[in-house]
Amino acid sequence: MTTTIVIGGSFAGMTAALEIKRKGKDQHKVILIDKSPLFLFIPSLIWVPLGRREIKDISFKKEAILKKKGVDFVVAEAVKVDPKTSTVFTDHGEFHYDHLVIATGPKVKYDVAPGVEEFAHYIGTPNGAMKTRKALEEFKKNPGPIVIGATQNAGCMGAAYEFLFNIEKWLREQNIRKKVDLFWITPEDYLGHFGIDGMPMGETMLKSFMSMFNIHYRTQVGVKEVQKDKVILTNDEILPSHFTMLMPPFIGVDFVTNSPELHATPTGYLPVGNDYRHPDYPNVWAAGIAVNVPLPFTPGKVPFASPKTGYPSDETGKIVAENIIRVTNGRTDLKEKAWGRIPGLCIMDAGKKEVLLLSTSLFKPRTFAIMIPNVLYDFNKVLFEKYFLWKTRNGLSYLP
Repeated sequence: MTTTIVIGGSFAGMTAALEIKRKGKDQHKVILIDKSPLFLFIPSLIWVPLGRREIKDISFKKEAILKKKGVDFVVAEAVKVDPKTSTVFTDHGEFHYDHLVIATGPKVKYDVAPGVEEFAHYIGTPNGAMKTRKALEEFKKNPGPIVIGATQNAGCMGAAYEFLFNIEKWLREQNIRKKVDLFWITPEDYLGHFGIDGMPMGETMLKSFMSMFNIHYRTQVGVKEVQKDKVILTNDEILPSHFTMLMPPFIGVDFVTNSPELHATPTGYLPVGNDYRHPDYPNVWAAGIAVNVPLPFTPGKVPFASPKTGYPSDETGKIVAENIIRVTNGRTDLKEKAWGRIPGLCIMDAGKKEVLLLSTSLFKPRTFAIMIPNVLYDFNKVLFEKYFLWKTRNGLSYLP
């Protein structure tokens, strides 16, 4: 029996573990190690601060479905790996593997600038989303300017855009919009770059949204410092702020950086080929955010990264699973698809409105790319949330 250990149980890790077991059946033992017992649908965290969702609405316990599908689940924190002896070290003991899948997700680099951790809110975790909700309740008592955006080196601009438009709608619902100057700041070269070198008509559409909703914006800026009542930009402009929400950069997790033999990049991501196999260890694979994705473009004045969203993470999990099964069966023809060649499928929420981003590949060149606004309701965003939670809760990892 072949034993595969999967580190991380979010989009990429859950998919990889379930697919390896589904395809490998009784010939394959799969162990998923994750420090959280819950699966969380991270894209919907943008709604938690505004009360549209509770954490319980977008999460469920992983153990039951993994057990039902034959995957062993260990709730533990993976500390490091020795790829030379094929040993994973955790705070609950050691595990040996024939194949290792690293799907660890990101670590947030809060120290990207002074004051970001202390004075800016972050909505990318359940705790951060709930703290943001509490802060907004206090904000209503004394409304003033708001700064929302992304710092230098950030890659998750999409979620910040979504929160921006949701906040604008929330301000109107609270009847305090006229009391608030709303600012958007981004390291992007232009509005709608998204870290993918833009989409057709994307900049024009985003500019029209900013004008329509009376949102002030700054592009090609980073954050020099955040203080309790202001944000100082890298161009030395000072923006007053009673509430600040920023998306900092992502870096590799401690498990990777604690394992120097993995030869990770300086930012803690894993070098892999288009088959997601480690170049130095043929039994080590990476999926999802843990994968190093070289930029196909050069940022302008301020550095920023590319997004690592749920759909490519899910797809890389499937590719890794298929390749591990092929290797186990003695095949050498591995499936390959570079991250940037995975189709771009994204739904950007805009406060009960939405924009669909569809393209034949995430990065250029693309044979087809389009942005479709829906100003009536964000039903596609809601439908995708319900579908993905249903799919994952039932262990139907093979579905799109």
